[in-house]
Amino acid sequence: MNAPAKTEEFATNLPAGVYAETVLSVTHYTDYLFRFTMTRPAGFRFRSGEFAMIGLVVGDKPIYRAYSIASPAWSEELEFFSIKVPDGPLTQHLQKIKPGDKVLMRKKPTGTLVLDALVPGKRLYMFSTGTGIAPFASLIRDPETYEKYEEVILTHTCREVAELKYGFDLVEEIRADEMLNEIVGDKLKHYATVTREDYPFKGRITDLIESGKLFADLGVPPLDPAVDRAMICGSMTMIRDTAALLEKAGLTEGANNNPAEFVIERAFVG
Repeated sequence: MNAPAKTEEFATNLPAGVYAETVLSVTHYTDYLFRFTMTRPAGFRFRSGEFAMIGLVVGDKPIYRAYSIASPAWSEELEFFSIKVPDGPLTQHLQKIKPGDKVLMRKKPTGTLVLDALVPGKRLYMFSTGTGIAPFASLIRDPETYEKYEEVILTHTCREVAELKYGFDLVEEIRADEMLNEIVGDKLKHYATVTREDYPFKGRITDLIESGKLFADLGVPPLDPAVDRAMICGSMTMIRDTAALLEKAGLTEGANNNPAEFVIERAFVG
């Protein structure tokens, strides 16, 4: 019996604190990346940018991993963006899900990549690599982001051009949504770079910050703690190096209980 089937069986007698939700759609972007949506439980509340523990029953027990919720807080569905790891305890099974299958989710969302963890500012940077774009997929579709900031800059760095497609799809979906597009207007800038292929924008985001190319390309001034705020999500190395550059520019790290100029999501680090 495969993991989705075992999860279906487990879902008939759920323990307290766990939902079993139905997969609605699955989109495979590359051999390495996929996106899926599932039903949102009645009464499930979260802040855009938070993550949840989702899982499947593998063997005889449920296995959970932290996944950023990629859909905004107002959405009727829950969306996730995942890597595929051939021998990953969860993802080797999760990548095989189909519409109609059940996915488990624990009831309490949490996370640092939320608007409340930042002090007010003018410009919000969202620095991401790979699937680290997921929490920002939530935030760039949340009207509150644009109420709080005059300019929102989403950077997404991947190894290959094909891995950038999810980010471009998100921006297209915003433009195609009449109500959302009216709110977002020209406030959102999407800056996509690759590290291993030829592309108009090439290089690690840390190198582009250090050289000043990022700011020149976007037509914005260098980082200024008086007006700039930032969120970081991606590989451990990228988070560490980007945080160091922000601190060098005078920004300080914040948290839910101590808002400041930038935040990182530590749940996926280490």
